[in-house]
Amino acid sequence: MKTLNRIRKNMYICTISIAILFTSSCFAQNSNETKATSFQYMKKLNSVFDFVQQNYVDELDPKILYEGALKGMLDAIGDPYTLYLDPDYMRDLNDTTTGNFGGVGLSISKPVESTATKPAYVEVSSPIDDTPGARAGIHAGDYIVAIDGQPTPEMTMNEVLSHLRGEIGTPVTVTILRGANMRFDVKLVRALIEVPTAKYGMIEGTKIGYCRLIEFTPETPNRLQDAMNLFQKNGYTSMIIDLRDNPGGLITSVVDVADKFIDNGLIVSTKSRLAFENQEYKATPEKTTAKKNLPIIVLINQGSASASEILSGALKDYHMAYLVGQKTYGKGSVQQVIPLSDVDGMKITMARYYTPSDVNIDKIGIPPDYEVKNIEEMTPEQEEAYTKLIQSDIINQTVEKAPNMKEDEIAAAATVIAKTYPIEERLIRRLLRIQVQRTQTSPLYDLDYDIQLVKAIEIIQNNDFNELMRKTKTLKELQESAIADETADNK
Repeated sequence: MKTLNRIRKNMYICTISIAILFTSSCFAQNSNETKATSFQYMKKLNSVFDFVQQNYVDELDPKILYEGALKGMLDAIGDPYTLYLDPDYMRDLNDTTTGNFGGVGLSISKPVESTATKPAYVEVSSPIDDTPGARAGIHAGDYIVAIDGQPTPEMTMNEVLSHLRGEIGTPVTVTILRGANMRFDVKLVRALIEVPTAKYGMIEGTKIGYCRLIEFTPETPNRLQDAMNLFQKNGYTSMIIDLRDNPGGLITSVVDVADKFIDNGLIVSTKSRLAFENQEYKATPEKTTAKKNLPIIVLINQGSASASEILSGALKDYHMAYLVGQKTYGKGSVQQVIPLSDVDGMKITMARYYTPSDVNIDKIGIPPDYEVKNIEEMTPEQEEAYTKLIQSDIINQTVEKAPNMKEDEIAAAATVIAKTYPIEERLIRRLLRIQVQRTQTSPLYDLDYDIQLVKAIEIIQNNDFNELMRKTKTLKELQESAIADETADNK
């Protein structure tokens, strides 16, 4: 027994000695030191890495420690756009940038931290046209609270992507939270997602050219020019640029797009604490192809982000376009993907961008000159009815009985459904129309449902556009006005 106690005592002393040695060599700081240097922190990280790998009770794969350390370090910044890209994420990112991948067609974001009062749900930034997510009627601003029954607050962004993407033709069920109380399941069948860039055509019965920019890729400026060439052949007198649910893209692409309208001056600038990240992108007259003094309306909503805000902000600051819709998302930062090896990397915010009037809209967004909500707020009773409608199979059943429904038949069916589910018939017609068109290319526009586009057409046709633009304010003027109002309220 004495021998056993002596062995235990020696083991205890040995453990204490290791702890003291480890602590003294790695974590000791001068008592007068208030801030450790970067070098000291790196020494600590290296020491912890080595100690854990050599002393943990089980043998560890150093890759697990490496990925965990990088993920934790970048998550600690608290920037949802700065994150570690593991091999799966990098592969998905490469699939996306090359133009096609298997998935559900939703641009999403996810907060880093999750709390009881503010769970880290997955937020839909925008649905991609002609994809399962868009055809299912998922909206920008919807939250995905669960995927196949698994709560999303507990998932990392990488895990969310791995759940949403998969083999083409396989199903995945997402639980949607819309507004405060509408919660319902949507079954999506994964498809080949081709990243589109633009759709365009003339508004029927008018001289208005309509161009929906879906994303800013290297091809976007060329597709916009194709649109403007078509408009020119049709004798267009005004133009609507639709940036709703456009999540952004390449800064070089949006600069080239803006340059088609702005013939001189700053389009956007980027500012950083790093000198090489401070850049100014300026317009050049030889690249400008739009008619001078062309009445332009830009449609925006909460799904318009990043490069979309660069374009709408620049056209607004130069009094070249009238903004209609809802306030934009508010992403005014610039990221770069930094490869760390052949298979992994990191995405990090390197700068913030500023509009021509020197305003950064990060976490603020750009307000419209004329606000129009495409979906009005529902009463609690309407929310309950809408949720029950989505959860029922009545839309599918109705379309299965008449798969080639015409508009008058859609309207009649919506009237019947509204008797059981008392919500706005316009919304029911929209759901029926989406189901009828589920195997077709979606139409260029929907004037029955899209009241924002209808208002834009009305503004162009019924107003002195020059006078309208004269009354608009730059983003800088709006910012200064807001500060003045806040100061006055505090007096």
